Amino acid sequence: MTSPAKFKKDKEIIAEYDTQVKEIRAQLTEQMKCLDQQCELRVQLLQDLQDFFRKKAEIEMDYSRNLEKLAERFLAKTRSTKDQQFKKDQNVLSPVNCWNLLLNQVKRESRDHTTLSDIYLNNIIPRFVQVSEDSGRLFKKSKEVGQQLQDDLMKVLNELYSVMKTYHMYNADSISAQSKLKEAEKQEEKQIGKSVKQEDRQTPRSPDSTSNVRIEEKHVRRSSVKKIEKMKEKRQAKYTENKLKAIKARNEYLLALEATNASVFKYYIHDLSDLIDCCDLGYHASLNRALRTFLSAELNLEQSKHEGLDAIENAVENLDATSDKQRLMEMYNNVFCPPMKFEFQPHMGDMASQLCAQQPVQSELVQRCQQLQSRLSTLKIENEEVKKTMEATLQTIQDIVTVEDFDVSDCFQYSNSMESVKSTVSETFMSKPSIAKRRANQQETEQFYFTKMKEYLEGRNLITKLQAKHDLLQKTLGESQRTDCSLARRSSTVRKQDSSQAIPLVVESCIRFISRHGLQHEGIFRVSGSQVEVNDIKNAFERGEDPLAGDQNDHDMDSIAGVLKLYFRGLEHPLFPKDIFHDLMACVTMDNLQERALHIRKVLLVLPKTTLIIMRYLFAFLNHLSQFSEENMMDPYNLAICFGPSLMSVPEGHDQVSCQAHVNELIKTIIIQHENIFPNPRELEGPIYSRGGSTEDYCDSPHGETTSAEDSTQDVAAEHHTSDDECEPIEAIAKFDYVGRTARELSFKKGASLLLYQRASDDWWEGRHNGIDGLIPHQYIVVQDTLIS
Repeated sequence: MTSPAKFKKDKEIIAEYDTQVKEIRAQLTEQMKCLDQQCELRVQLLQDLQDFFRKKAEIEMDYSRNLEKLAERFLAKTRSTKDQQFKKDQNVLSPVNCWNLLLNQVKRESRDHTTLSDIYLNNIIPRFVQVSEDSGRLFKKSKEVGQQLQDDLMKVLNELYSVMKTYHMYNADSISAQSKLKEAEKQEEKQIGKSVKQEDRQTPRSPDSTSNVRIEEKHVRRSSVKKIEKMKEKRQAKYTENKLKAIKARNEYLLALEATNASVFKYYIHDLSDLIDCCDLGYHASLNRALRTFLSAELNLEQSKHEGLDAIENAVENLDATSDKQRLMEMYNNVFCPPMKFEFQPHMGDMASQLCAQQPVQSELVQRCQQLQSRLSTLKIENEEVKKTMEATLQTIQDIVTVEDFDVSDCFQYSNSMESVKSTVSETFMSKPSIAKRRANQQETEQFYFTKMKEYLEGRNLITKLQAKHDLLQKTLGESQRTDCSLARRSSTVRKQDSSQAIPLVVESCIRFISRHGLQHEGIFRVSGSQVEVNDIKNAFERGEDPLAGDQNDHDMDSIAGVLKLYFRGLEHPLFPKDIFHDLMACVTMDNLQERALHIRKVLLVLPKTTLIIMRYLFAFLNHLSQFSEENMMDPYNLAICFGPSLMSVPEGHDQVSCQAHVNELIKTIIIQHENIFPNPRELEGPIYSRGGSTEDYCDSPHGETTSAEDSTQDVAAEHHTSDDECEPIEAIAKFDYVGRTARELSFKKGASLLLYQRASDDWWEGRHNGIDGLIPHQYIVVQDTLIS
């Protein structure tokens, strides 16, 4: 029998699960409401644009008519001059010539504004009507897909609830059967003990009649014992049967739990992003075309209006579906963020939260794992084909909605004759045959795209669930289905974070990647990256992996920079503690840069060794990055603006604006003076930043002095001169301009031919340029592959 306490615990578990499901259901409802709100705002915006341009067309037409009246008034006055010869003579005078040109200009402006009004009415406004129709249609289809995805998600949650209830029921039956078995065992022990006592009391011999009675009593006792034994056997069998059912039910629950968490994660991380893309499909591009038509008309009308139109041009250039999606998700972070993972809820004290892979269920799990692997292989191939078709269709749609037909400069090319304005617009974007054909093709392509999109999302959903179950089964069974090639590839891309590592893996890996590939990247740390890629990279680091390992350069540089800033911004304790904030701010007020650096050093030396090592490493990298400011546009001050808020937060109660300016100045000083501020390797042992992007560990030389990287390269270079005749030089070509920072480093221009003698280190070559020997950085050259062994 279950105790009241355990029964109460079960009710609490079910209630907690129901609460979590209700929260997710509420989130799903709010997501649809949020998308509905975005659609309504979009429709209202397009309607306002139509009303605006309709009113502006009326104003332009009125203005054009007034200009025409003005020109005709003074032209009529000129025609009424009686002395035509005098009029011709006057035409050669510069004031009269200016007057005639002014009247002609008024007439031209009148024609231009008539054209502008016609473009508003017959070109731009119909475009907004089309965008509104397309947006409503696409949103309706996207909402259907989203509703299907939400229904599938709720179905998965309901399945998890059913499996959990089944597990609870079978587990309760198993516990009940076990209790009955124990009761039978106690009865058996009691009956056997009673029989033994009675036999001990009846040991003296007795007459025949008494003997018969005793035989009957023994027979009765034996019969009772046999009944108890049979009852015990039945209860034993019942317990074994119920225990097996409970184990299988728990396995099903754990598999369903893993699949549900994978499905929920996939929906919030991937499906929502794809759904918003569907809602925005073509909207930004179509709006871009409509507004570019307006810009073309205005810019051809009057060049003097450039200042006012630059702001609109900038807004049009920044029309970007990806950025809007990111902003939307950031604005409603509480709606689009994934919920907490479902945790295993033990029942009746059952704490076994792992799959049971022992007999008699082991063979069943092995067979199931093999079946899942076979089905996954087929599904992945089929879904990949659907994805390729979907991407090709998407490209077709993008080609349709991004056609560059917004240039109306031809409408402003006039002949000397007063031709009709409408004739210049008759063969433009709004010609009816072109519209009908284009819109029919667009809608047909959209329908096919949504069909494939729905098929792909459903297939990916199924793959996610099956893959989660397969991975859990494979992990439990201890089987490895990967080939040797995939193992080698994974070992090269995954690094576990060593708990004793001085520089965090995410910091070292991001800095290494940027040092190798992004020193010349314009706007590094200032331009925002893809939020989706930032989250993927961040999650990989949190799992202990290194997604940036190797020499592949297939990641977005701005996303990598965003991960590095996000790491320092998310530290529980900022790199610069708040208790030294006032001391550091006092240093900023010093005018002498060297004196300021000295005082900053004194303040920072009270920090822990690990913090100083990370600071030294980070600011050495930022100093190196600032040396490429001509290419990346990030000098020390710009870098300070980007990193100041992430590294040092302004305490509450202070003026945020003025204090942040002082923080930026402090960070800028540390970037410039990092060598004078932080202890050198002799004073503080630990990893140091290498200009090649690697981490070097400091160790003492046999004589107790540190050997710097430059000294070591000079020693190698010196050794080379003794063996010039032993090997032939290697030819190389400069990829970028390089200016040497020391007397040993050679300077050269992009495309220059260089001779390389030998490697001085991982990052440097010993070579010659223009008859001068010195060090050449490896990252700035291309070595002839055919000459390298």
